[in-house]
Amino acid sequence: MRHFGQLDADLRRRLFHREPVPVERDGDPGALGTALGGTLYCPATRATLAADVRRQAERGAVSLVICLEDAIADSEVPAAEANLVAQLTELALDGGPADRLPLLFVRVRAPGQIEALTRRLGPAAALLSGYVLPKFTEAVGAEYLERLAAAEEQCGRRLFGMPVLESPELAHLEHRRTELLAVAELLAKHRERVLAVRLGVTDLCAAYGLRRSPQLTAYDLALVAAVIGDVVNVFGRADGTGFTVTGPVWEYFPLHRRGPELEGLLRELELDRANGLLGKTCVHPSQLPVVHAWSVVSHEEYSDARDILRREAGGVLGSSYTNKMNEAGPHRVWAERTLRRAEAFGVARAEVGFGELLSAVCGG
Repeated sequence: MRHFGQLDADLRRRLFHREPVPVERDGDPGALGTALGGTLYCPATRATLAADVRRQAERGAVSLVICLEDAIADSEVPAAEANLVAQLTELALDGGPADRLPLLFVRVRAPGQIEALTRRLGPAAALLSGYVLPKFTEAVGAEYLERLAAAEEQCGRRLFGMPVLESPELAHLEHRRTELLAVAELLAKHRERVLAVRLGVTDLCAAYGLRRSPQLTAYDLALVAAVIGDVVNVFGRADGTGFTVTGPVWEYFPLHRRGPELEGLLRELELDRANGLLGKTCVHPSQLPVVHAWSVVSHEEYSDARDILRREAGGVLGSSYTNKMNEAGPHRVWAERTLRRAEAFGVARAEVGFGELLSAVCGG
């Protein structure tokens, strides 16, 4: 898979100064975490799940989560598990190349499901890139990661975990600092298995009965913004101890070109990036083109990043675009991250902006 691989080759050449590189499911974890993009969640109860996965891959989905948790009712869990196993087995047996499928993850409800599902999937477990670990706290996190390691040994291939930080302990001020530091210590021991840390803003809002409108971003809710800031403080550090931290879910769809849903999502994506978040949880296919078009590195960003990384001795240099100061020391990590994003999502031509990218991905 690679981002924008669904576009015609001539169109890609017209849009990109540098095209995205393929996403190798067995590749470098840092590159995979960067390339997640819009991660589409799909209930495990869907009778057409296998066909849905193929269809979303053809439309440009690169990462997809099959959800056994909040997306389905408690009473549906046994049937959903059976359906998931049957549908992934169908995908594994259909003869199509696995590299044309998105990175597939299963969101479980409890640690024990990880080994049980991996065992039930048998050879079809080869399609999985890992599991999403909801309501992740110090209390339950160790078991999640131990079960993930056991499932990895069981199926004989690498499986990643994506813990979701969404529990009331993180919303409540008196517990947040202790909980975040304890989770960080736990994840550090299992760093090779942690692909990204995900933010569960809907559950954090639920602890206070909050819900943002399509005119507001997660950052407009003071309580949520405080949690995001603390999560980035602990998990987004640039000293080698950090992880990819993904942006919160955007609840509203479908996205119309001039509707408040799209405008709100774009504002939130801008604030995600400004706060060090990368990628986003998506609940509707219409959100994916927006997230992916927004993730493309502009020619100006690319030019600045390359200029900064060429300057080994530090110091200040003017932007090639003559509109800003680039400081080789403080801006170096930003530049490295920008070039990593460029590998995953490509670099737009100087004359190509977000609107043209979005129009191309949406088909005109």
